[in-house]
Amino acid sequence: MKKILLLFYFFLSQLFFSQADCSSALQVCGNSDITYSPTGIGAVNESLGGCMITGEHNSIWYRITIATGGTLTFNLVPTDPDADYDWAIYGPNVTCGSLGAPIRCNAATVIGVGADTGLNMTSTITSAPGGSLTPYCKYLDVLPGQTYYLYIDNWVGAGSTTMAPFSLTWGGTATLASPFTDPTIQPHPFNPPGIPAANPSDPREVIVCENPAIVDFNTLSAGILNGNPNFFVTYHTSPNDALSGANPILTPQTVSTTMVYYYSIHYQDPTNPNNPINSCRQVGPFKFKLGNIAGTNVNLFSCNNNNAGMATFDLTSAAVFSDPTATKQYYNTISDLNAGINEITNPTNFVSAEGTVYVKITSQYGCTAIAIITLKFYPVVVVTEAALRTCFIESTPSTGLFNLTLAAVTSQTGTKQYYPSLSDAENGTNEILTPTAYIAPNGVIFIKVTNGNGCFGIAKVTLIVLPPTYSNILEDKIICMEDTTTLDAGPGFTSYEWSTGATTQTINNVGVGTYWVKLKTGECITKQTVKVYASEQPVISNIDIASNTVTVNVTGGTPPYKYSMDDVNWQDSNVFSNVPRGDGHIFVKDAYDCEPIDVTIIVPNLVNVITPNGDGVNDVIDYSALGSKQNLIFNIFDRYGTKIFQADKSNGYKWDGTTLGKNVPTGIYWYSVTWNENDKKNTLFKYSGWVMVKNRE
Repeated sequence: MKKILLLFYFFLSQLFFSQADCSSALQVCGNSDITYSPTGIGAVNESLGGCMITGEHNSIWYRITIATGGTLTFNLVPTDPDADYDWAIYGPNVTCGSLGAPIRCNAATVIGVGADTGLNMTSTITSAPGGSLTPYCKYLDVLPGQTYYLYIDNWVGAGSTTMAPFSLTWGGTATLASPFTDPTIQPHPFNPPGIPAANPSDPREVIVCENPAIVDFNTLSAGILNGNPNFFVTYHTSPNDALSGANPILTPQTVSTTMVYYYSIHYQDPTNPNNPINSCRQVGPFKFKLGNIAGTNVNLFSCNNNNAGMATFDLTSAAVFSDPTATKQYYNTISDLNAGINEITNPTNFVSAEGTVYVKITSQYGCTAIAIITLKFYPVVVVTEAALRTCFIESTPSTGLFNLTLAAVTSQTGTKQYYPSLSDAENGTNEILTPTAYIAPNGVIFIKVTNGNGCFGIAKVTLIVLPPTYSNILEDKIICMEDTTTLDAGPGFTSYEWSTGATTQTINNVGVGTYWVKLKTGECITKQTVKVYASEQPVISNIDIASNTVTVNVTGGTPPYKYSMDDVNWQDSNVFSNVPRGDGHIFVKDAYDCEPIDVTIIVPNLVNVITPNGDGVNDVIDYSALGSKQNLIFNIFDRYGTKIFQADKSNGYKWDGTTLGKNVPTGIYWYSVTWNENDKKNTLFKYSGWVMVKNRE
């Protein structure tokens, strides 16, 4: 950039800045190339001396300050082979009023192809007079801080009218002083203002946001200087003013977007106000370009999900301005925007009802515009609550198998998802993945219907499990084992199907057993089981026989019991009196009046007196006739209830009036005989009585 700016400077000096006198010589800044086309002699036709005996023609003066010592050469090349350039160097450290003779001088005639001239490292001459054919002179040995003047003249004579620019390049080991090439003076690059124009050859463009625009040019200075100390920028409306620093723009002014402006950078040595490099300037053109922007008002749609009255909007998706480099700030009101307060801090996740948001758009160049975003809801997804009914599952009657897809919750198109709770539907969690075979008890599920805009509505679906419908008159029955009965499922069912194959409401002649019937109500079928039980038969637990009185004790069955000894005449009492001795029967039946229980009894002959005197008459009590009975025991008790004798198989079930081998005293004794009858129930019989024992004293 430094070189470009220097070239621009010299290019401008060629085109616009006429400088042909020593006193106003142009300062050479650094070893940058020079291009110029001299015209005229300036204000003074100066005395040149040396080989310059013919005076000035079309000339230019340059002042050279040495930065680092060494050898100095240059090569001057005309752009037209018919040009004839002469030159002279004065110094070191001379003034324009007393230049003295040139230390290098060349007025040789060098016209035609390769008509270059200058200083080189091979020539040994210091001066070439007019007419000479030696275009180059010997190089200069220079020291730091020395100042030289270079005079260049295009000699147009002998009828020649050629006016041609020249280009001059520096050589050798020495460097020329410039604040723009010394990194200790300029540590940072300068930045031209504005942005590149569409055509790179056009001046750069500084964006203004209004037309007309009032600009304080000094606001550009910090960006141009880029922190370089002791440099200053002035602004001008012409290149000549920029090169010389004349007529700077000092106050803010209304600028034109059609004219070219110029900035001029110069150095000011803080220790030497007369330093020659203070005269060096870098100059650049720029223009102002109108960069005002306009926002686009847009409608932004979002989903009023489940008709909640609020939606989430991504405000940044609203196409209010196409340049992605622009920044956008969002506000609820225009007054907040103008005041720069209460900015919406979550524009990508803005929850709002329908309304208006205001956008402040700032371009990358600082121009602003305002756009309005109108927040609107997409059409809502219309859903209605529904109910599904299904029959109970037989193995788990509290649940049913539902096809959730049959719930008519909307007439609009969209995708449906099924969830067990409202929060799951809202959050999209725990989705029911088998909606056509959903097992559940009574309750609710929620269907989320989503349309093409991504909006959704949530409908509640009530699940109703139709419970089993049982017959309230069909009950288990108890009948006599030998009987049959009728089973009646009752009216009101669509159909009947019995385990017997019957399809009627009732079935007849049903014996003891387990049966079922399938009862259809609507679309549901309830399988009801019914049992026909055999009544429990009563059991004669024991029979007490006291003399001619028989007492029957019964358990089980269903009271009240009926008792009989001939299966013809029945009584409610369990006591029979005056029962004849010998074999007999006891019949018992319960409330079911089934076949009676028949038990054979024996009323033994009663012996009330024994006289164990050995005469063979009434010597013993003998119950050996009952010896075939189970568990037969014959016990004798005294009047105090103490057992004094037990007759059993070992003594032939007989008692002879003794105890422990001795006769018992004459008196009354009690006895009891017990046994279990040889029937299915092993009925216990108890026979009791008394006996008078008369023993001889």
